[in-house]
Amino acid sequence: MRVVIAEDSVLLREGIVRLLEEQDCEVLAAVGDGDQLLKAVDEHQPDVCVVDVRMPPTFTDEGLRAALVIRQRSPQIGVLVLSQYVEERYASELIGNNPGGVGYLLKDRVADVDQFIDGLRRVAEGGAALDPEVISQLLVRSRQADPLSVLSPREQDVLRAMAEGRSNAGIAKALVVGEGAIEKHISNIFAKLGLAPADGEHRRVRAVLKFLES
Repeated sequence: MRVVIAEDSVLLREGIVRLLEEQDCEVLAAVGDGDQLLKAVDEHQPDVCVVDVRMPPTFTDEGLRAALVIRQRSPQIGVLVLSQYVEERYASELIGNNPGGVGYLLKDRVADVDQFIDGLRRVAEGGAALDPEVISQLLVRSRQADPLSVLSPREQDVLRAMAEGRSNAGIAKALVVGEGAIEKHISNIFAKLGLAPADGEHRRVRAVLKFLES
């Protein structure tokens, strides 16, 4: 996995570089601002980028803006954004109309090496890795608007796990049920959201989109 890192904190940046190299990842560049990130991406064409939301010069949303440019210019490159705390607007803007190849994690998650590397690999492979805290906030918002009221609480739990990028086996393990039960819940979700079998594998992505857009 070929990676470009953008993080203004030298300590955290070097820590992520070391962590990734220990996991046999190839770190192509490690930079400290959005402009350098875009140049590094153009030069190296990585599989995935790890990007801090807030970077110089204003420390507001420079990293997010650079990530959005990468998503537009090179949609085949995965983008995993790190944030100090949940910023729902940024998460929604980053995900846009396509949750594939995108991740949004709290910086605290980097300490859980297995979880961080698993999320990074999913994003590099075109999947999604959304922090449970982000999912929780989006789910609260969706319940307030009540667009997913057709789903049972358990089905909403399954849909939340789907948005996190979990496989059926992963969802079953997290919810402590059998895979057969998860398959039934997912089938019910597709039916209740009006996603026809003809949509094939895209039904899973479309179900997540309906959740995130709600």
